[in-house]
Amino acid sequence: MFRGKRAFFLLAAMLTTAEVGYSQQFHFHLQEGTIDDVHRAIRDGQITCRGLVQLYINRAKAYNGVSSVLVTKDGLPIPLAPGVVRAGSPLKFPTQTVAISTLLPNFDQYAGLPIEFGRMEPTMSDTTVQQQFGMTIGIPNAGQLNALGTINIRGERSVTCKGDRDRPPSDGPLPPGSPAVCEEFRKQPDALERAAELDAQYGRNPDLAKMPMYCVVFSFKDSYDAKDMRSTGGADASYDIDFPARDQTLVAQLREKGAIIYAKTANTEYNGRPVPAIRGGAGAERGTNRPIKIFVSTQGYQRSSWAGNPSEVYDTTRAASLGSSSGSGVSVSANLGMCSLCEETSMSCRGPSNHNAVALILPHKSLISFLGGSIGADIYLDRAGIMCRTVRDAAKVLDALKDPANGYYDPRDIFSTVPRSSVLDKPYAVSAVSPGTRGSLRGMRIGIIRESMLTFPVIKADEPISQAAAKEIKAILGDYLGATLVESVDPLWPDDASIEKLNPSYTQALAQLVPVFFPDILYRLTRDGQPQFPEFAAKIKPTEFAPGKTLGTGTMKPIDYFLDLAEGQVPIPKNLNIRAIEEEVESNAFTFHFNQYALRRAADWKELGFTETLIDFPTLNARSKFWGDDQRAAFKNWEEMEDMRNALGERQGIDEHIMMRELLRRVEMKVIYENHLDAIVRLHYSLPPGKIGLAPQPEPPNDTRGELRMGPFAGLTEVLIPAGYVQVVYDPVFVLSADKKRYIPTNNNKPTTLPPPGLPFSLVFRAEPGKEDIILKIASAYEAASKRRIPPPEFGPLPGEP
Repeated sequence: MFRGKRAFFLLAAMLTTAEVGYSQQFHFHLQEGTIDDVHRAIRDGQITCRGLVQLYINRAKAYNGVSSVLVTKDGLPIPLAPGVVRAGSPLKFPTQTVAISTLLPNFDQYAGLPIEFGRMEPTMSDTTVQQQFGMTIGIPNAGQLNALGTINIRGERSVTCKGDRDRPPSDGPLPPGSPAVCEEFRKQPDALERAAELDAQYGRNPDLAKMPMYCVVFSFKDSYDAKDMRSTGGADASYDIDFPARDQTLVAQLREKGAIIYAKTANTEYNGRPVPAIRGGAGAERGTNRPIKIFVSTQGYQRSSWAGNPSEVYDTTRAASLGSSSGSGVSVSANLGMCSLCEETSMSCRGPSNHNAVALILPHKSLISFLGGSIGADIYLDRAGIMCRTVRDAAKVLDALKDPANGYYDPRDIFSTVPRSSVLDKPYAVSAVSPGTRGSLRGMRIGIIRESMLTFPVIKADEPISQAAAKEIKAILGDYLGATLVESVDPLWPDDASIEKLNPSYTQALAQLVPVFFPDILYRLTRDGQPQFPEFAAKIKPTEFAPGKTLGTGTMKPIDYFLDLAEGQVPIPKNLNIRAIEEEVESNAFTFHFNQYALRRAADWKELGFTETLIDFPTLNARSKFWGDDQRAAFKNWEEMEDMRNALGERQGIDEHIMMRELLRRVEMKVIYENHLDAIVRLHYSLPPGKIGLAPQPEPPNDTRGELRMGPFAGLTEVLIPAGYVQVVYDPVFVLSADKKRYIPTNNNKPTTLPPPGLPFSLVFRAEPGKEDIILKIASAYEAASKRRIPPPEFGPLPGEP
C-alpha cells in the first residue's frame, strides 16, 4: 500500500514538473501561430481572446492599406481621395500616378480601342468615399497588402449602419434618420466585443470539445454571407441592407464552434467576374453588350470594386492569385488572420494558396456547403475551401464545420447531396498528424502528373518552378519519405529511367473513355473554325462538326473511329491529352444563381419585417459600379439571359459540365486502379505570380500549359502544400501589333533575379472522394518533412507583438 501511494505521488510530482517545464518552454508567437498554440496560450494565461483579436487589428492597421497605384495617360499627380474606414482609419490612396507610356512600348503609336485609364471615383455604395477604378499596377515594396475589405469593427463593418448608426445599445439611441434595421444590427457584438464575451464566460478554461474553434480568428471571402458584416460578394452594389439576415451555413457553424468572425477579404467580385463565354479556353463572349474601353491586361486583378486589389505577400508588384480568393490567401500568409474560407470555381482557392504559400484543403464538391448563403460564379463548379498555414489546422477546421445533427449536408445547397460513403467516418484531423519521419510513406504508391510541370521549346518561363518541383518530389516524397513514385507519360516530359511509368497513363485512359463519356470533345473547333483534333478529321468521312460546318477528309464512319480509338486500333491524336480538353462552355446559370441568391436574401429580411429591393439582375446593374467597363458589359449580357440552355445548335454548358466531371473522375480512377496508386501529386502551376496589370505569359505555340483545371472540373478533393521558392523568373513583355491596334503578350527569356526567399510554388495531392485520410497522411508527412513555408519578410512581427 505504502509503495503504491509513494509511486502515485512520485508520478504526480513528475507530471507536474514536466507540465511546468513544458509551460515555461512555450511562448506564444502570433506570427505562424497555430490553433493549438492559441488554445494553449489562453490556458496558460499568456493571452486573452480579446487581446488576440486586438493583435490582429494592430496588424491590419500596419499592413492592410492600399498596395496599388493608378496608371494614367500623363502620369500626373491626383488630388487626395477619401477612402473607406478600415481598422479605425480611412484608406490612404496614392496621389502619384504612373504614365502608361512607361509601361507599354510605342504607346504614342497605339491606335486601338480606348484604354481604361486609372482614376478615382466615388463608390456606388457610399458616395462619400472613393475607390480606384480602371488600370492599376502594384507598388514596389508597398509594405501594404489590401487583403481585408471589411473588418468586423463597430462603426465600419457596414455602410447601411456605419458610424454612429452602429453604436452599442448601451450608448443610447441611434441618430435620427437611422435605418430601422440598424437597431437590430447594433445588437450584434463586433469581433473585439465577442472576444471579450468569450473571455468573461470561459476565462482560461474554454470548452474545446464544444467549441473547437474557440477564439480562432477567421477571414472569409466576401462570397460568404456573414450577418454582422457587409456581404456583397466583393461588389460595389448598393443594397438597401448591405448585410444579410443570417449567416452562410459554414459561417454559422464556425460561429457556433467559438470562432471569431473577423473580416471579409478583398477578392475578385462574384468569384471571377463571370463572362458568358468558354471557361478555360478561347471563345467569343456571348451577348450584344461590349465594353467601350479596354484593359491591355487584367493579370493580377483579383479585385473588388468595393475593396480594391490585393498584392502578393512576397512581391507587392505581383498578382496575389491566379483565381479570385486573393485576399484569403494574402490574409492567412501575412498573419492578418489565422484561417480563411475561400471559394473555388476553377482556380480560386488553389491559386491564392499557391501564390502566398499557405496550406489548403479543398474538399470534393460538395462535401461542405457553398450555396447555403453565398454568391458564386458557376453553380456547377463553385465549392468551399479552407486555407490555414498548416494542413493540420485546415483539417481541424473541416472537422468543426460538421453539424452535430445534419453532418455536412445543407438543405440550402442542392449539391451537398453527396454519397454518404464519400464522407469519412472519423475526424479528418486525425489523418493530418504525420511527423514526416524518414520512410514514413514507405509502401505507398504516388502517381506524378507530369502534364502539370512541362517545359516548352524556346520558352524559359516554366523552367525554374517545373525543375524545382521535379527535384522536390523525387527528393522528399521518394528518397526521404520512401514512397514509390510512378510518373505519367507526355512527349514533352524527358524520361526519368529511375521512375516507374504509369500504364495506362492519362492519355491512354482518355482514349478509352472519351468515345463513351464525351465524344463531342473530338468535334471541337478552334477559334478560326478548324478542327481542334485534325487527325480525327483526317480519318472520318465528311461529317457535320457544328451547325453548317462540315469537316472530314477520310473514309471512316465516326462511330467506327471511336470504336477503334477505344480499342487501340488507331493512333491516339497527338494533342488528345488532359491539358488540351480542359475547357467548358459557360452555362447560363449565373443569372439563375444570382437571382436565386437575391430572392432568398430578401425573403430572409421580409420574414424579420424588413425590405430589401435588390432582388434581380436589372436592379443589381442599376445599383452597381464596376472597376472595369468590360464587367459592366458582361453583366448587362447576364441580365439579358432568358434560358438556362445555350442557344440550340450550340455547345451546351450544363451538359459539358456534367459530362466533363464524369469523364475526368473515371479517367483518374482508371489510372489509380490499374497502377495500384494510393494518391496523385501534381505541381499546382509552372509559372510564378505575374506582374499586376502587365503582360501575362502567353500559351506555348499550338499547345496548352498544364492541366490546371482537372481537379475543379472533376470536383475532386485536393490538398495543397507549399513546396519551395524560386529566385529566377522570366517576365513576359508587351509588343505592339503590326496594325497598332493591340498589345500582344510575348515570351521573354531574359531572367530577373529576385531577393530571397523568392516566389513560391506548391504541390497538390489528390485522390477520389472518401480517401481524404490518405491524402492528408501524405500531405502532412510532406509538409512536416519539407518545412518549405517561409513567413513573408516584409510583413513581420510588429513592435511589442508576441
